[in-house]
Amino acid sequence: MPQGGVDDNEDPTNAAIRELREETGVTSAEIVAEVPHWVTYDFPPDVREKLRHQWGSDWKGQAQKWFLFKFTGKDEEINLLGDGTEKAEFGEWSWISPEQVIELAVDFKKPVYREVLSVFSQHFQ
Repeated sequence: MPQGGVDDNEDPTNAAIRELREETGVTSAEIVAEVPHWVTYDFPPDVREKLRHQWGSDWKGQAQKWFLFKFTGKDEEINLLGDGTEKAEFGEWSWISPEQVIELAVDFKKPVYREVLSVFSQHFQ
């Protein structure tokens, strides 16, 4: 579930494509669907405190724009070192079911993932 920020003067669609490339090296993908609204959540107090120390700011939570991509390449294209422009954010990957995504998520993100996957469910085989 690559995620990242939207740069100044960048639209969310281009940000999603850029983040996918930066975090996974993937360029062989097409957007299938988009959650029509921004999805928000608050960080639990312990996570908020950790992030305050890590980022130097007091972040209450996040607002995210979600896109569903269809991967059109071969698995060999996936490179967790990304495109080399950013520090690696993932240590491993695998193809899993939507249900497994929710099961494996940290507790405070599970409601977000349920909402997003519900919007995208009509596109799953």
